[in-house]
Amino acid sequence: MSKILFINSVCYGSTGSICKNLYKVAQKNGHTCKILYGRGECPNEFDSVRIDSQFDFYKHVIKAVALDQMCYGSTKPTYILIDEIKKFNPDVIHIHNIHGFYLDMFVLFSFLKKSNIKIIWTLHDCWPYTGHCAHYTYKHCNQWQIECKSCKDTKDYPPSLASHCNKNFKKKKELFCGLNNLTIICPSQWLADDVKKSFLKEYPIKVIHNGIDTEIFQPNESDILNTYDLNPKKIILGVASVWDKRKGLDYFLELDKRLSDEYKIVLIGLTDKQIKKLPDSILGIKRTENAEELAKWYSAAEVFFNPTLEDNYPTTNLEAIACGTPVVTFNTGGSPESAFVPECGYCIKKNVDAFLNILQDIKPIKSIPKNIDMEYMCNSYIDLYK
Repeated sequence: MSKILFINSVCYGSTGSICKNLYKVAQKNGHTCKILYGRGECPNEFDSVRIDSQFDFYKHVIKAVALDQMCYGSTKPTYILIDEIKKFNPDVIHIHNIHGFYLDMFVLFSFLKKSNIKIIWTLHDCWPYTGHCAHYTYKHCNQWQIECKSCKDTKDYPPSLASHCNKNFKKKKELFCGLNNLTIICPSQWLADDVKKSFLKEYPIKVIHNGIDTEIFQPNESDILNTYDLNPKKIILGVASVWDKRKGLDYFLELDKRLSDEYKIVLIGLTDKQIKKLPDSILGIKRTENAEELAKWYSAAEVFFNPTLEDNYPTTNLEAIACGTPVVTFNTGGSPESAFVPECGYCIKKNVDAFLNILQDIKPIKSIPKNIDMEYMCNSYIDLYK
């Protein structure tokens, strides 16, 4: 059996959950696993090492914001990471997000090029092959296909006061190309198709869709609508970890003005400031890490509306489907892929009229797909580890 090392910025959120679930399934299959990560905490059940410190983190943030140098800092923590790699001596290194103010890409990839370790790199966004941004569809930018020369918006994540996207593009191309034993994994076919147009096209590129925990996300009855005094309203639900124009918040505000009284919009993941600005007709709820509560909302909703303008393979679509709730989304990135159009969802034009035109025709999901379960995703990775 193999020794598998996972590297990610955090052990929470969507990418952190994927790491932890892969760890569990790999271990169940007889593999020995370890997680190296940058920020936050990791549950004691996992063999893990946090390599970054608060001091290094803030230094890295300053460097990234002031000089547009994400992954140019945290040199000392990266040498700690390399020491941990050498001690663990893995057969496979599974990289997830390297951006996140915790790694020096020069140090890490210089080491990886000298090693003969099998490397799997799951791209959760587009940052590895652009000069600055993690996404570019909202800006309609295709510079990355040839060479990023000037960034259209350095305020995007990772935000920066300066712009050195051309230098960053050339450095990434130099560092990330030329590894002997690297396979790239994309959670969506959309991202895979774009990676094939980038400088990373020299590598084998495979699609493994993300999965979710269907023991938590499944149809269930609850009194959550009574708790919020919403019966007998029909709920139009929106969920995001960060709500902004790119996630479609403005579409919900416009939709609210045009809905009949039988419907109620519920948005989960808002900040206190955003909740205060909402009209009284919309129920705003702060972000929750309580997956069971989230599953109750998905199950109670008439429809899950995901008007995202920039996305890879949103697992919120999968969570809604697993709870028996149909999805409506825009034709953006990999979002239609995770909505399983037309079996479980609807893909519409990017306007409120399109949503209103199909609202009365939305039908319940007849059969919940089995391949959205986390186990399917994990088994595909296990085959790669072997």
